[in-house]
Amino acid sequence: MHEALVVERQTSASASAVYRYLTTSADWITWQGSDAELDPQPGGIFRMTMPDGRTARGQYVHLQPYTKVVFTWGWIDMPGIPPGSTTVSVDLIANGDGTLIRLTHSGLTLDEAAMHRMGWEHYLPRLASVAEGQTPVPDLGPAS
Repeated sequence: MHEALVVERQTSASASAVYRYLTTSADWITWQGSDAELDPQPGGIFRMTMPDGRTARGQYVHLQPYTKVVFTWGWIDMPGIPPGSTTVSVDLIANGDGTLIRLTHSGLTLDEAAMHRMGWEHYLPRLASVAEGQTPVPDLGPAS
């Protein structure tokens, strides 16, 4: 059985600021991971390496500037979720003076969903803070 998990975070940053952190390699690694290769166009590569060396890989599926980013996700070095086998959709929703970031990760088993929820609940606040212009502490991963 496959699950979809939804994690939300409000930020005072604009949707355009948040979007940049989802589509630019150098900006991505300020909030998640130690390395990234992003080609933000449909079919373009999505690759991100975590601080512990695990690498997620997929491809961008859909980009609607400042509104929505969709990419596939999976691990090249972790059994159970092969590269590109799940889908991450990030909606950027105008909300008051800021943006509601709504991340939906679909295609996960129940066990995988629990593990990924812990990760996304760690990383969405980091995304919100860097988009607001704050300097993040070094990324040690969700278990830190």
